[in-house]
Amino acid sequence: MKPTSETELAQMVAGLTGAVRITGGGTRGIAGSGQVIETCGMTGITLYEPGALTLVAQAGTPLAEVEAALDAEGQQLAFEPMDHRSLLGTQGEPTIGGVVAANISGPRRIQAGACRDFLLGVRYVDGTGQVIKNGGRVMKNVTGYDLVKLICGSWGRLGVLTEVSLKVLPKPEHTATLSVTVSNAEAAIKTLSAALRSPFEVTGAAYDPECEKAFVRVEGFADSVAYRTERLTSELSGFGQIANVDEPATLWTATRDVHAFRGKAGDVWRLSVTPGDAPMIAARAEAEQVFYDWGGGLIWLRLPAGTDLRARLGTFSGHATLVRGDAETVERLGRFQPESVAIQALIKGIRAKFDPRGLFNPGLMG
Repeated sequence: MKPTSETELAQMVAGLTGAVRITGGGTRGIAGSGQVIETCGMTGITLYEPGALTLVAQAGTPLAEVEAALDAEGQQLAFEPMDHRSLLGTQGEPTIGGVVAANISGPRRIQAGACRDFLLGVRYVDGTGQVIKNGGRVMKNVTGYDLVKLICGSWGRLGVLTEVSLKVLPKPEHTATLSVTVSNAEAAIKTLSAALRSPFEVTGAAYDPECEKAFVRVEGFADSVAYRTERLTSELSGFGQIANVDEPATLWTATRDVHAFRGKAGDVWRLSVTPGDAPMIAARAEAEQVFYDWGGGLIWLRLPAGTDLRARLGTFSGHATLVRGDAETVERLGRFQPESVAIQALIKGIRAKFDPRGLFNPGLMG
């Protein structure tokens, strides 16, 4: 099923007699059985006001179309959404609705915030076929329940997005990246933490153990970037040898999309942890390959196929998401971190309100 309008989608949902999977561009490899609702038929930027820093688009609009429109006005999605295709080996086209549904956010999240923080409003169809609108199209306070934050990151379990309203920001005039040579993860996290604690507005902080380099990004006006880069070079000099990265845009695209893992065999896990705990947790994982982003708060791990990482790690503060694995592994381990009994009960109650018939993406998040 591929509706081309919100009205058509609402009629489809109202007439459903069984569960459905919701998909946008199909780039994240979420498989399953049963009927499929594809939102990629609902496309188009319906409102863009560069002066007001706001953009409204239908959920199926390709992310590339949104980014091209913003780039023409010297603006961007500050949360830097990841493109999963190279990591997962998938095809399709990422959509803005898919980005919002999964709260996809890249390296700049440490400074600018997540997709959720830039979402102003949504329109969606709930499990009864009713069209719901929440939030607005401009940057102002609204009354009532903040369903916008709840829908973002719900992975289609609460409703099918039809339209999203986003705050956008100007693109930085200049970008610079420093690399710091460090010998181990503990030293790297200390380096990145020092950079993030500084007053110099770091917008990227990553570490690649394979090349033993920590990377720190600053953005803004050229004179400001030059000053902050010079100061950071001085402040980080005690951590290791420092150099300027020649092509920072290429580096941060590779960081965002985890190019270090593409084309390599094995399962891929994504861990959200306290940065100070990252080296210890990564060591316990005994992974074949590790990559750190968000100053250590995000760990990417590549492990042999079928490995039960959660059992290997035991109890830790954070959560582990299976991003890439075969169908059997996903079925056995679950894609998302299991929630506590209390949280499960809360989620069940919320879903009963939004999707009383249990139609949308059953089993995806437990």
